[in-house]
Amino acid sequence: MELAYYSDYAVRLVNSEEPARGKDTLTSVEAVRDLFGGNASAARRATEADVTRFRSVRARLRSVFEAADQGDETLAVALLNSLLLEFPVSPQISGHDYRDEDGRPLWHMHLADHPSNATAGYAAIAAMGLAFHLTEYGVDRLGLCEATPCRNAYLDTSTNRSRRYCSDRCATRANVAAYRARKRLEADRSESTGLAADSTQRATASGERRPTGRGR
Repeated sequence: MELAYYSDYAVRLVNSEEPARGKDTLTSVEAVRDLFGGNASAARRATEADVTRFRSVRARLRSVFEAADQGDETLAVALLNSLLLEFPVSPQISGHDYRDEDGRPLWHMHLADHPSNATAGYAAIAAMGLAFHLTEYGVDRLGLCEATPCRNAYLDTSTNRSRRYCSDRCATRANVAAYRARKRLEADRSESTGLAADSTQRATASGERRPTGRGR
C-alpha cells in the first residue's frame, strides 16, 4: 500500500464535519468505524469513548488544513509535527495481499500502528499520511474548498496546482454562482446606464422648452 494512501484518512476525518453548515456525522461509534474503510480489524477496536477523542483529533487536523489554506506553512508544519509526536507509527516492509506473476510478495512500505485505542491508531496513520503528502507535494497542496459554505478539506494532486474545490459538484456550483453574479452585475449596470440616459434626455427636453426671455 502506498504511503500517500494514508493521507485520505485525514481528509475523511476532517470532512466528517461541515462547520459552516452545522453538520457533524461523527456522532456514534458506528460513524467512527466507518472512517476506517476496509481496515476492519482496526475499526473493531473503536468504542463509544473514541467518538469524543476522534472529534478532538479532527479539530487539530482541520487546523493544519486551515493554516495551509492561509499560506502559513510554518504553522501547518508545527501543528502536524505535534500530532506526529503524540501519535507515532512504525514503518514496516509488508508483502501481504500483493503477489507478482511468480507468486512472490510485492514488497511495499506499510505503517504499523501500536495504539492504546482506536483514536490513537487512526490519528497516527492520518498524521503520517498527511506528512508524506505535505513533504512530497508541498504545503500549498493542502486546501479547503472555496465553494461557500462547504470548506471541506482536499488534497491537490493536479499537475498545475489548480485545484480549488473539494469535488466536481462544488466546482460546478461555484461556477454557476459566479456566472449568475456576473449577470446580475451586468443587469444592474445596464439599468443604471439606462436610468442615467433617461434622466439626461428629460433634462435636455426640459431645457429646450424653457423660454429664454429674448426677443421681447
